[in-house]
Amino acid sequence: MQEYLIRTQKNQQKLMKYFYFFILLTFISSQAHGQSISSTDLRHIGDKIWENECAKKIEGLTHWNNGENFGSFGIGHFIWYPEGKKERFQESFPDLIKFLQEKGASLPSWLTDAKGCPWRSRTEFYAHIQDPKMIALRQLLFDTRDLQALFITTRLEKSLPEMINKFPDKKRKEVSIVFNKLKETPQGLYALIDYSNFKGMGTSINESYNGQGWGLLQVLERIPPQTKNALADFISTAKELLTQRVQNAPTERHEEKWLKGWLNRIDSYEKFSYTERDSKVGISSEPKSRSRSRVSFHFNPNVAPFA
Repeated sequence: MQEYLIRTQKNQQKLMKYFYFFILLTFISSQAHGQSISSTDLRHIGDKIWENECAKKIEGLTHWNNGENFGSFGIGHFIWYPEGKKERFQESFPDLIKFLQEKGASLPSWLTDAKGCPWRSRTEFYAHIQDPKMIALRQLLFDTRDLQALFITTRLEKSLPEMINKFPDKKRKEVSIVFNKLKETPQGLYALIDYSNFKGMGTSINESYNGQGWGLLQVLERIPPQTKNALADFISTAKELLTQRVQNAPTERHEEKWLKGWLNRIDSYEKFSYTERDSKVGISSEPKSRSRSRVSFHFNPNVAPFA
């Protein structure tokens, strides 16, 4: 146990070193490009996603929903399938592992060498929920919350060209206009980041029922570029698509049990604030002074027209 605590402390120190170094690099990059997010704001977005997915509970960082054949890990409940088991939903936890390695996180070899989730069923997963390996994994996921928020944001940025380029030129420009309107406000930017993690980018044909998807792409393409309130249109459109998803879902999945929570989560976008107080954990997330370090959130105009 003492050895584990020492390793955890060293891991935290190393993570902070690499995290702030990365923040410095992206701050330099953001000077030449548009939208950016301060490291303080990024942490708050990460905490909100953690609250949405896990109620900000450490035990929620390792989870397996009833009726699903994959585990959900981290603040974003990133999907991890057991080896040889795949479903329609895109796997993301292995990409997070690679991202954490790239940012200097010290990860156990069993995690980096894994060919898939080592627990092959929900029953097996919860039989080992308090094993040392699972406890250590939750601690790692707690310690790397900032990097996970950065991973979610970076993944959105990297996926946007693929998403936008699925449209013909005229529609591509219209979707870009809507996206830009959303990203100019804290509420809209949070909606883009959270929804892309929550329900995916919408670029995979597998993530659909009856040929109808529910990802970020499907939400944005339904919002008119002349919208006067992009956030309100985003919220109403997302709720329509998720309701449609439940109606189209295979009956054995019983997705209606999740719909109320999904819709409540979408409603939270309107209330989001970087400086709101979090009564659940008894602390204020409002900083005495906003950090000057900023995480870049920009897009290559040569790939997609975010003018």
